[in-house]
Amino acid sequence: MSPRRACGLRRSLRSRTNATVHIIHFPDDKRPATWQQPVLALGNFDGLHRGHVAIVERVQARARERGVVPLALTFDPHPQCVVHPDKPPALLMTAAQKFEALSTSGIGGIAVVRFTEQLSRWEPERFVVAVLVEWLQVSEVWVGTNFLFGHARSGNFSLLRALGGRHGFRTEKIEPVRYKDFVVSSTRVRRLITEGRVDEAGALLGHHYVIDGTVVRGEGRGRQLGVPTANIRSDNELVPPDGVYATLVTLNGLVHPGVTNVGLRPTFGEGGRAIETHVFDLSRDLYDRSLRLSFVIRLRDERQFDSVKSLRAQIEADCRQARDLFSRISL
Repeated sequence: MSPRRACGLRRSLRSRTNATVHIIHFPDDKRPATWQQPVLALGNFDGLHRGHVAIVERVQARARERGVVPLALTFDPHPQCVVHPDKPPALLMTAAQKFEALSTSGIGGIAVVRFTEQLSRWEPERFVVAVLVEWLQVSEVWVGTNFLFGHARSGNFSLLRALGGRHGFRTEKIEPVRYKDFVVSSTRVRRLITEGRVDEAGALLGHHYVIDGTVVRGEGRGRQLGVPTANIRSDNELVPPDGVYATLVTLNGLVHPGVTNVGLRPTFGEGGRAIETHVFDLSRDLYDRSLRLSFVIRLRDERQFDSVKSLRAQIEADCRQARDLFSRISL
């Protein structure tokens, strides 16, 4: 199932409080009657990193004070995919993953703007009136400091605050969140992942970088080497670069440690990039199963070996290194 189809199928999710989180789309759906003067987190929320979480937590607190529903408003597809289709960002999450993350964060509802070329030409005030005022009837809106909106990204926080004053809602912002020496942003996280620095990306995200996928049949090379692997067809756009990683597999709610090779399998001269995961101490058949793969840390580059024996010895060393790592951290 593609991310687009998954987005269209998921109309409600269960939050961490086990309440139903409704998902509505603009302009197709009406606002639920229970969403009276909601407090809104507004943004793309790709990755739901530490900065996003700060906005969501503030919105939840303000909604409790007001006795209203905390909402998140996001866009599908990502606006840059429409405005600059020749160079779209490699997204950190599928739409389904983003909805799941927002719902488990404690958000009470998710509003999704179906972003089109026509909507991209709207001036900032038209967006505010149509979406925030008439559709959602918000009482308060929270954004990040660098949030931009409207045609040619001409709207900023100052304009949003002025428009809020004109149309009857309060506007506030969250200052940039820093982790050590870095300002946390989806752009920085993407760069770290494309460089294979998945542990640093996870620190900025506040969670491991994950991909979802389905186990498909491969060549059976891992089983021949004594380390059976699950070949994963990923739903995500962004996969870390070729190399060997310590990873976690979530299957039916249970987390299993392992190692993952991303790459071209040069020792066997086979074409086509593959994601192959060896799950420690798990012997069951995983074909056609859906799973979540979390990247913890990069162990080494992928490289070609002069013999199958040398490759097997290296895989055993990779597994020992990963097991030692997992023995020292909480899963």
